[in-house]
Amino acid sequence: MPQSQRMVLVDKVVEAGEAHIVVELSVRDDGLFSGPDHTVPAWVGLEYMAQAVAAFSGYQRKRRGQEIDLGFLLGTRYYECSAGQFICGTRLTVRAEKIIEAANDMVVFDCHLQGDQIQATAKLNLLMPQDSKKFLAGKGI
Repeated sequence: MPQSQRMVLVDKVVEAGEAHIVVELSVRDDGLFSGPDHTVPAWVGLEYMAQAVAAFSGYQRKRRGQEIDLGFLLGTRYYECSAGQFICGTRLTVRAEKIIEAANDMVVFDCHLQGDQIQATAKLNLLMPQDSKKFLAGKGI
Protein backbone atom coordinates (compact mmCIF):
# COMPACT_ATOMS: atom_id res chain seq x y z
CA MET A 1 0.00 0.00 0.00
CA PRO A 2 1.25 3.51 -0.73
CA GLN A 3 0.37 4.64 2.81
CA SER A 4 3.11 4.65 5.40
CA GLN A 5 3.66 4.39 9.14
CA ARG A 6 0.61 5.18 11.28
CA MET A 7 -1.71 5.41 8.28
CA VAL A 8 -1.29 1.71 7.45
CA LEU A 9 -4.15 0.17 9.41
CA VAL A 10 -4.16 -3.39 8.03
CA ASP A 11 -1.99 -5.89 9.95
CA LYS A 12 -1.93 -8.85 7.58
CA VAL A 13 -3.38 -10.43 4.48
CA VAL A 14 -5.10 -13.70 5.33
CA GLU A 15 -6.21 -14.70 1.84
CA ALA A 16 -6.07 -13.25 -1.67
CA GLY A 17 -7.55 -14.45 -4.93
CA GLU A 18 -8.40 -13.25 -8.42
CA ALA A 19 -11.32 -11.13 -7.24
CA HIS A 20 -11.13 -10.95 -3.44
CA ILE A 21 -8.95 -10.38 -0.40
CA VAL A 22 -9.34 -11.01 3.32
CA VAL A 23 -7.30 -8.95 5.79
CA GLU A 24 -7.04 -8.71 9.55
CA LEU A 25 -6.32 -5.75 11.78
CA SER A 26 -6.39 -4.60 15.37
CA VAL A 27 -8.18 -1.35 16.11
CA ARG A 28 -5.31 0.90 17.12
CA ASP A 29 -5.06 3.34 19.98
CA ASP A 30 -2.23 5.43 18.53
CA GLY A 31 -4.02 8.76 18.42
CA LEU A 32 -4.57 8.94 14.66
CA PHE A 33 -8.26 8.01 14.81
CA SER A 34 -8.71 7.02 18.45
CA GLY A 35 -10.34 9.23 21.01
CA PRO A 36 -9.61 9.74 24.71
CA ASP A 37 -12.13 6.98 25.48
CA HIS A 38 -9.92 4.45 23.61
CA THR A 39 -12.40 3.97 20.78
CA VAL A 40 -12.33 4.64 17.06
CA PRO A 41 -15.45 6.00 15.32
CA ALA A 42 -17.28 3.40 13.25
CA TRP A 43 -16.91 5.50 10.07
CA VAL A 44 -13.20 4.50 10.10
CA GLY A 45 -14.51 1.11 8.98
CA LEU A 46 -14.66 2.65 5.50
CA GLU A 47 -10.91 3.28 5.67
CA TYR A 48 -10.30 -0.29 6.86
CA MET A 49 -12.25 -1.48 3.82
CA ALA A 50 -10.40 0.89 1.49
CA GLN A 51 -7.06 -0.36 2.78
CA ALA A 52 -8.16 -3.94 2.17
CA VAL A 53 -8.85 -2.93 -1.44
CA ALA A 54 -5.45 -1.21 -1.61
CA ALA A 55 -3.81 -4.44 -0.42
CA PHE A 56 -5.78 -6.33 -3.11
CA SER A 57 -4.62 -3.91 -5.78
CA GLY A 58 -1.01 -4.10 -4.64
CA TYR A 59 -1.13 -7.89 -4.59
CA GLN A 60 -2.59 -8.05 -8.11
CA ARG A 61 -0.11 -5.51 -9.51
CA LYS A 62 2.88 -7.34 -8.00
CA ARG A 63 1.61 -10.62 -9.48
CA ARG A 64 1.65 -8.94 -12.91
CA GLY A 65 5.15 -7.55 -12.35
CA GLN A 66 3.90 -3.97 -12.00
CA GLU A 67 4.75 -1.36 -9.41
CA ILE A 68 2.21 -0.63 -6.68
CA ASP A 69 0.26 2.49 -7.64
CA LEU A 70 -2.35 4.82 -6.21
CA GLY A 71 -6.06 4.22 -6.28
CA PHE A 72 -8.73 6.71 -5.30
CA LEU A 73 -11.67 6.03 -3.00
CA LEU A 74 -14.59 7.90 -4.47
CA GLY A 75 -17.07 6.91 -1.80
CA THR A 76 -19.99 4.66 -1.03
CA ARG A 77 -23.72 5.10 -1.32
CA TYR A 78 -24.40 3.24 1.89
CA TYR A 79 -22.31 2.17 4.87
CA GLU A 80 -24.02 0.14 7.56
CA CYS A 81 -22.36 -0.77 10.84
CA SER A 82 -23.80 -2.51 13.89
CA ALA A 83 -21.65 -0.40 16.22
CA GLY A 84 -21.13 3.33 16.65
CA GLN A 85 -17.49 2.86 17.53
CA PHE A 86 -14.77 0.23 17.69
CA ILE A 87 -13.01 -0.42 20.99
CA CYS A 88 -9.24 -0.19 20.65
CA GLY A 89 -7.64 -3.61 20.66
CA THR A 90 -10.59 -5.26 18.93
CA ARG A 91 -9.60 -7.66 16.13
CA LEU A 92 -11.43 -7.11 12.85
CA THR A 93 -11.53 -9.06 9.60
CA VAL A 94 -12.32 -7.34 6.31
CA ARG A 95 -13.31 -9.16 3.13
CA ALA A 96 -13.39 -7.16 -0.11
CA GLU A 97 -14.69 -8.69 -3.33
CA LYS A 98 -14.51 -7.00 -6.72
CA ILE A 99 -17.98 -7.03 -8.26
CA ILE A 100 -17.67 -4.50 -11.10
CA GLU A 101 -14.69 -3.37 -13.16
CA ALA A 102 -15.40 -0.92 -15.95
CA ALA A 103 -13.22 0.04 -18.92
CA ASN A 104 -12.87 3.59 -17.51
CA ASP A 105 -10.87 2.29 -14.47
CA MET A 106 -13.91 2.49 -12.19
CA VAL A 107 -14.18 -0.46 -9.80
CA VAL A 108 -16.78 -1.45 -7.21
CA PHE A 109 -15.95 -3.71 -4.26
CA ASP A 110 -18.44 -5.39 -1.95
CA CYS A 111 -16.90 -5.14 1.53
CA HIS A 112 -17.72 -6.84 4.82
CA LEU A 113 -16.10 -6.07 8.16
CA GLN A 114 -16.51 -8.44 11.11
CA GLY A 115 -15.42 -8.52 14.72
CA ASP A 116 -16.76 -9.50 18.13
CA GLN A 117 -20.43 -8.45 17.85
CA ILE A 118 -19.53 -6.09 14.98
CA GLN A 119 -20.80 -6.29 11.42
CA ALA A 120 -20.33 -3.63 8.76
CA THR A 121 -20.99 -3.60 5.03
CA ALA A 122 -20.45 -1.20 2.16
CA LYS A 123 -19.96 -1.16 -1.56
CA LEU A 124 -16.92 1.02 -2.25
CA ASN A 125 -16.63 2.97 -5.50
CA LEU A 126 -13.02 3.47 -6.57
CA LEU A 127 -10.98 4.82 -9.42
CA MET A 128 -7.99 2.57 -10.05
CA PRO A 129 -6.05 3.97 -13.02
CA GLN A 130 -3.29 1.88 -14.59
CA ASP A 131 -0.87 4.81 -14.15
CA SER A 132 -1.83 7.32 -11.45
CA LYS A 133 0.95 9.80 -12.37
CA LYS A 134 -0.28 9.95 -15.95
CA PHE A 135 -3.87 10.25 -14.74
CA LEU A 136 -3.06 13.09 -12.32
CA ALA A 137 -0.90 14.89 -14.89
CA GLY A 138 -3.88 14.84 -17.25
CA LYS A 139 -5.95 16.54 -14.56
CA GLY A 140 -3.38 19.28 -13.97
CA ILE A 141 -2.48 17.95 -10.53
